Amino acid sequence: MALAPHAGNRDSADDKEHGEEPGQLQRSLAALIERQEFPCVGAKSALAQGTLEIVTARSITSACDDQRIHDALVQWSAGHEPDEKVFRSFAVVFAGPTSLTERAFEEALWARLGSLIVKDGQRGNDYDPAYSDDPNDPHFALSFGGRAFFAVGLHPRAARRARRAAYPTIVLNPHDQFERLRAQQRYERMREVILARDEEFDGEPNPMIARHGEVSEARQYSGRQVGEDWQCPFSPKDLS
Repeated sequence: MALAPHAGNRDSADDKEHGEEPGQLQRSLAALIERQEFPCVGAKSALAQGTLEIVTARSITSACDDQRIHDALVQWSAGHEPDEKVFRSFAVVFAGPTSLTERAFEEALWARLGSLIVKDGQRGNDYDPAYSDDPNDPHFALSFGGRAFFAVGLHPRAARRARRAAYPTIVLNPHDQFERLRAQQRYERMREVILARDEEFDGEPNPMIARHGEVSEARQYSGRQVGEDWQCPFSPKDLS
């Protein structure tokens, strides 16, 4: 399978300091997705078609690369047309830390997402009007450059095997491609396939999966199993 992701630029001194080359970080994510048993057929399609954009960064617990990540994300999003027939994803693979617990990873994930949301607003981008900016709202979604996104967090210590990557990773999927699948009456079938593959991969169903509009999708982002009393680490108040 040809691998054609695009790596974000990163200073070579930083690469040496953190011990990982951008190419190695990219290949680690591609290797996970290429595993035959990996359940997400959307990610497999994006990788196979060369429409998986991969940028690399240093620490998921640091804001040092947030501006560059936001620049790359907005530029990539602007080149994505909602009526495209291909599946596209934007991924950020961080060099570390690789020892974060599920809860610590969730906190770091939301620190990065929250920072990106704040930067998006500071640049004058409106929130996608079709979605809520409140993580407690069932109609919540992330929004960058005026377009809604769904996030998937991956990391070495994830409880579910499908979320277990070699390095901390955030994958962002544009919501409009899910809406396109719904309009084509293909969404439910794709969802069933992914859920069945995920259950086979892990040996049990994923208890966190829910349809958009039933409960907030924010609960699913980190991959950690949470209860009804879960509170998102990020709040719209952080935008003010």
